[in-house]
Amino acid sequence: MRLTATLAGLTLLAASTAFAAPKTYQVTGPVLEVKADTIVVEKGKEKWEIAKDKNTKTTGDLKVGSKVTVMYTMKAATIDVKGEAKAATKKK
Repeated sequence: MRLTATLAGLTLLAASTAFAAPKTYQVTGPVLEVKADTIVVEKGKEKWEIAKDKNTKTTGDLKVGSKVTVMYTMKAATIDVKGEAKAATKKK
């Protein structure tokens, strides 16, 4: 009984952890600019400025003109709620 409860708990923990991971996105194109904390990549006619830090894994020689694929996630830095949501009204 105790083993079954432990296995069920571990299964729920693993499932909740899997769903908590942020979705990963990618952008591919030539590098337009490289700074210590950002990289600018051109995708079509758009310029994508993506933040990077000391933990960003980089393979190869990163320089302007290189074609790169950047994997990134979107993460909220702050959330400022401006007001309360209005209650939905029911139609009769």
